[in-house]
Amino acid sequence: MSADPVQTNPDHYSVLLENDRVRVLQYRDQPGDATHPHEHPDSVMISLSGFDRRLRNGDAEVEVSIPAGEVRWLAAQEHSGQNIGATETMTIFVELKEGHEHEHAVVPGLGPSEDPNASANRPSPDLLNSSLETEKDDLASNLEQEHDEREHS
Repeated sequence: MSADPVQTNPDHYSVLLENDRVRVLQYRDQPGDATHPHEHPDSVMISLSGFDRRLRNGDAEVEVSIPAGEVRWLAAQEHSGQNIGATETMTIFVELKEGHEHEHAVVPGLGPSEDPNASANRPSPDLLNSSLETEKDDLASNLEQEHDEREHS
């Protein structure tokens, strides 16, 4: 991948796990933050927070609003993005390493899939609120601990 998001946007993307079958990335940003163009292979996107985002590829542009707890398919693509909402974005990408190399779609295919059954795939709001807050706190704590360990080694 020539435009690896971890390389093009290291302040926003970090690798949580990688093996021969998948790479798991965490993405975080603040309102107004923007990314440089980067590529994603076929991936599963899990939103830990709700967010509003503008994605671009060349002349194509799309705005997406994704609620917390949404799980979406992200077909291989190249884009840049900007947080156009009022809240922090926290998202996990599970990038697939198997399968074919795809040409990156411009339109359609920019951004995550539109799933008309998304609400059926989403946990209840009460479960989401409690588990997401716990997961966010645990994830942030683990990332800070890993960062500290790397700096001291």
